[in-house]
Amino acid sequence: MKFAQAFDGFVMAIFGMVAVAVVLPAQGVFMDAAQWLVKLAIAVLFLLYGMRLAPAEALAGLRQWRLHGTILTLTYVLFPLIGLAAWALTSGVIADDLRIGLLFLSLVPSTVQSSIAFTSIAGGNLPGAIVSASFSNLLGVFVTPLLVVMLIDTAESARIDPSSALYIVVQLLVPFLIGQALRPKLGPWLQRRRRAATLVDRGSILLVVYTAFSEGMNERIWSKTSPGQILIVSAICCAILATVLVTCTLVARWLRFAWADRVVIIFCGSKKSLATGLPMATVLFTGQPVGLLVLPLMIFHQIQLIVCAWLASSFAAKRPTTTDRQGIPQEAPSA
Repeated sequence: MKFAQAFDGFVMAIFGMVAVAVVLPAQGVFMDAAQWLVKLAIAVLFLLYGMRLAPAEALAGLRQWRLHGTILTLTYVLFPLIGLAAWALTSGVIADDLRIGLLFLSLVPSTVQSSIAFTSIAGGNLPGAIVSASFSNLLGVFVTPLLVVMLIDTAESARIDPSSALYIVVQLLVPFLIGQALRPKLGPWLQRRRRAATLVDRGSILLVVYTAFSEGMNERIWSKTSPGQILIVSAICCAILATVLVTCTLVARWLRFAWADRVVIIFCGSKKSLATGLPMATVLFTGQPVGLLVLPLMIFHQIQLIVCAWLASSFAAKRPTTTDRQGIPQEAPSA
């Protein structure tokens, strides 16, 4: 597929939401409403996932520890190593807060909502994505603070916030279980409305993009450093994402994962969560201005959404037709 063909309306909508947030960022009560809409969209998204997945498929997702172990290794081993390299190589090039920010972004968990939504759009192994992304975030509540203590000099202020685990359970697991309970009655109805489910997938991503950019505009995060340093950090974030995406692809092929699982590894293994990282930064760096510290994470988050939107559209266009007994795609025609 040519780039122009893959660069479809969804990717253009991503850029459109960025432009709207830059010109008309949500503020005040509108910002509060946008944040609540994001939470509602995520809850509805996981409710629909619960309604769409047969219990056997969900159980199969829980059993795929080879897949989950690969993604966790990418998230909490490969990424920190890349972060350490970026921190070392940028000495004297960018401000120390930005260098620490690059290292910090490599330590936070993977995204949940966008990883799963992109996997759904691409036609990958949805049960595996739900388990991997959710488990990455639950584990990150404990692993990320420990990595911060080990690699960044914040031992006196770093602590674990158990509310993050509660948030994941209430926001993600509860709607999913409700969806599973409703599936016998509403599952067939939802199957006939796949287009509506796709709109929810993509609409939730657009809401996240708009809210994230609005928060950045409201905090005037872009004015707290020079344009040159922002460009350098953006280039480094692009390089980090490209390195991880290539590594995810090669590792997935080397370990001979099926095509649907490769999609999960690419989307869950290459992401970093702004929604989880921002609250963690305010807790772990207590008493310190976190504006510049989280700037690399904000830039990386926005780049990954744009790149992965294009990848999801590209993967969906060449979705394989061969499936296993559970209807999960196995091998792409040209993987």
